[in-house]
Amino acid sequence: MSTVAKNFRIDSELNKQATALLNGLGLSMSQAVSLFLRQLVLHRGLPFKVEYPRYSNELTEAIEEAKALEASPKTKRYTNMDEMWADLDK
Repeated sequence: MSTVAKNFRIDSELNKQATALLNGLGLSMSQAVSLFLRQLVLHRGLPFKVEYPRYSNELTEAIEEAKALEASPKTKRYTNMDEMWADLDK
């Protein structure tokens, strides 16, 4: 099987993180790219979903709590930061 050289640019921090992860898996960057391309051909498209990451349960709960506090008429409101900081110092 003949091979061809390909050049591509990636962010240096991404390269560092990916290389460390691949080394832990016993793969080189070249092997990982070849693996990805083989899967791309086999799937006739990307071999994974491309979607926004889901939030952790903790973050989702915090967002819901913030929404509930915002909607509640019992939540104390402040007109300026000094008033808020005075309450926090109590």
